[in-house]
Amino acid sequence: MKYLLLKHYRGAPEPANNVPMDQWTPQEVEDHCQYMAAFAERLQSTGEFVDSQALSPGGTFVRSDGAGRRPVTAGPFAETKDLIAGWMVIDVDTYERALELAAELSAAPGAGGRPIHEWLELRPFLSGPPTVTE
Repeated sequence: MKYLLLKHYRGAPEPANNVPMDQWTPQEVEDHCQYMAAFAERLQSTGEFVDSQALSPGGTFVRSDGAGRRPVTAGPFAETKDLIAGWMVIDVDTYERALELAAELSAAPGAGGRPIHEWLELRPFLSGPPTVTE
């Protein structure tokens, strides 16, 4: 079963070590990135890692305005509560294993080298289209 682990800039409950990354020292940022890379590397060796990416804080909402028309854009909306900082996709045998890995990723170091204990959103991939019954 594949799961998406979402890291949010904001919108989730506050983590225990709630110092924004732009206030960390360069070494604290490096330690955090090394933790994330080592975590992904370990999951690659067990076959549980699929992919991950960090995302910039800015973005644009886009929608169709009809055939032959330019897309309609709005944003970025920096104030949104759902701004995603990054994501990781894992492929594990059980929901319990997904919870275990999400909790471990939540403990990445932050300011002062202390674990962030950030909240991650764990979402299973939809395995097929929903069934409609009447």
